[in-house]
This record gives sequence, C-alpha cells and structure tokens, in this order.
Amino acid sequence: MPHTSEWTVRLHLFEDDEGTTKAHLILDTGTTELTGHGTAHCHPADANVPEIGDELAAGRALNNLARQLLKTAEHDIEGMGAPRPHSRQVTGWPT
Repeated sequence: MPHTSEWTVRLHLFEDDEGTTKAHLILDTGTTELTGHGTAHCHPADANVPEIGDELAAGRALNNLARQLLKTAEHDIEGMGAPRPHSRQVTGWPT
C-alpha cells in the first residue's frame, strides 16, 4: 500500500522592541491544519542576537506542533478502534 504525500509548513518570526521573538508555525496536510507557537525572550544583560531568538522561538513552535501532531495521531488511532497505548509512545517506532 504505497503512499506519497506532501505537507506544507509556513513559519513566521516576529521580534518586538523588547527582545521577545515569537514564532507562528502552520502545518497544512491538505486535510488538516495545525498551528504551533513558540517564544523566546532576550535577557536584558545579554547581547541581542536575533538569530538565537529565531532559533529558540522556532524550535519551541516546532516542539509545540510535534506534540499536537502526536496527540492527533493518537486520537485517530483510537478512532480506528485501537486501545489507548500504555506508554507515551504513540507509534510502533522508537523515538
């Protein structure tokens, strides 16, 4: 049962004047759209390096999205009649 699909990811980064970077991440699967969010704050004593704020905010948004995607998959698996897994691992592949 071969299967190929393409999902689209859009990542938007915003930094305000106070050193806070926000990431807004949208995953479009063609049938579902999930949104992840992440923030990073620059400590006033630290040098303001926008790339680091971008990396932290984007990483946190990706992590947020990953948790949502795993929860969605778990819900879909249960909807197919499979029992709820006893461990936190949702799929049969090790993490």
